[in-house]
Amino acid sequence: MEAMQCMYSAGERGSGAGRGGGAGGAIRESGGKMGEMGAAKEEEYFYKKQKEQLASLKDHTHKEIAFHEEQIKRHQEAIDRHQKLLAESEQQNG
Repeated sequence: MEAMQCMYSAGERGSGAGRGGGAGGAIRESGGKMGEMGAAKEEEYFYKKQKEQLASLKDHTHKEIAFHEEQIKRHQEAIDRHQKLLAESEQQNG
């Protein structure tokens, strides 16, 4: 049976590469307050990015709903028009 190797983070975010902060850039690799600050800015960036994406998705969804409501209105008008024509035709042939 093969031995499984598990990796655990050994510190706080931004405490350096391979120590909970992950690899990425000289500032993060250095650890300390600079690394923590870099990690905090990164978290803030992704939080803002996610917030923007959710707002965009919400706006897009509202536009989709408005489009489909307009389509429903047009289809209902077409149904009404066809029913009127059918009723007129039945009266004439009645």
